[in-house]
Amino acid sequence: MIETHKIQKSYGNVSVLKNVSLSIKPGKLTVIIGPNGAGKSTYLNIMARMLQADHGEIIVDDKPLKKYKKLELAKKMAVLKQSNQLQLRLTVEELVAFGRYPHSQGRLDETDDTYIEEALRFTSLTSMRHKYLHQLSGGQQQRAYIAMVLAQNTDIILLDEPLASLDLKHSLDVMRLLKRLTVEQKKTIVIVVHDVNMAGLFADDIIAMKEGQCIYQGTVDEVFTTPVLEAIYDIPFNVQCIQDKKFCIAY
Repeated sequence: MIETHKIQKSYGNVSVLKNVSLSIKPGKLTVIIGPNGAGKSTYLNIMARMLQADHGEIIVDDKPLKKYKKLELAKKMAVLKQSNQLQLRLTVEELVAFGRYPHSQGRLDETDDTYIEEALRFTSLTSMRHKYLHQLSGGQQQRAYIAMVLAQNTDIILLDEPLASLDLKHSLDVMRLLKRLTVEQKKTIVIVVHDVNMAGLFADDIIAMKEGQCIYQGTVDEVFTTPVLEAIYDIPFNVQCIQDKKFCIAY
């Protein structure tokens, strides 16, 4: 369980987050949506302890986030930033092995090898393990970074816009993979996305942010209504139900 209490963050006179208090459901895929400048990435980075809030507190599994030691937190929470391209000549397997660093400190053993193999298998990258990252497509690269996060073997995974620059096929592949992680491995995943229909297809819970505040939180059925979406994005929406899934048409 992740709980945030009255999180505030400002840059100069600009207030980016305003008293954000939320609970993240364990073992679920939570998707954060909202327009540019809503504070989505800032909120995620504060949860990841990559940014420090000006005010407020975050509780992870009944313990204040600030009280976790760095290595302890790395065994609890894995983070994939929006800008994650390492300027190194690495193979897929070498990248995935980085995920074991909190456990191995660079000295891999049989246990580490097992987690690396499992991460490669789960992301369908076993046959590409010896390829260099620059030889992969955008979707394959993103799967490789997710495999690195999986090898870290944490209960919580935070991802900031992992669908950025991906085409529709690769975006669907990544979202299906994340959904499998919650269903099969009970991972708690929080992800920032811009595509509201991706959120509608895969989310268990949706957090809708606007102007530094949480405007709505709930299931797809609760958030995907015309009044709610129009209030978030300030444009007309038509919500349609197709094969028991809700889709948003903006116009």
